Amino acid sequence: MPSHSTWIWLAACALAVVAIIWFAVAASPAASPTPTTVADPSALPGISRATAPWPVEVAHLAERLAADNLVQQTMEGQVMHIHQHLDLFVHGASVTVPADIGINEPEGWLSALHSHDTRGIIHVESPFKAVFTLGQFFDVWGVLFTSDCIGGYCTDETNSLKVYVNGELYSGDPRTLALDEHQEIAIVYGTESEAPTTIPSTFAFPEGY
Repeated sequence: MPSHSTWIWLAACALAVVAIIWFAVAASPAASPTPTTVADPSALPGISRATAPWPVEVAHLAERLAADNLVQQTMEGQVMHIHQHLDLFVHGASVTVPADIGINEPEGWLSALHSHDTRGIIHVESPFKAVFTLGQFFDVWGVLFTSDCIGGYCTDETNSLKVYVNGELYSGDPRTLALDEHQEIAIVYGTESEAPTTIPSTFAFPEGY
């Protein structure tokens, strides 16, 4: 039978192993915030400067992900799993957010930022914690989005571009707007008279979202 001192030594070794495993997990990429990049959209390949509606651009998706320091995932990440809802209004008309943004089905990978259907729900499903932004979502989509322009629509003497979060006007750079759980984001382009009478402030997310 091991002596008392041997038991103490074995217990100390076991605690040391547990501590090593704990520190390794804590330091792993999946547990630590990972910096992403809000790139200059004008330099990104495949970015649309056309008028709405905007199709999903996949041919240059990998290059745009790399510019934003986003990764190609073979499955939806679960370390960070949140959703937002996006409403788009251009000259008073609602613009559909298409399905399959950020999904390269033929090659079997997707972005942490993506959509599955046309309800306007943004999915943030990442294998690591990070700050993801509204600008990155448009980069993934392949649509030019800045503080002054969305696609082929830019501010001028009569038209403005405004972004609202939960019904409140957002005054910062919309490209750096951090995506948070259950935000209702509304982007409105056009004249003052074309703006919706009521800016959406909430969205009824499906159960489990």
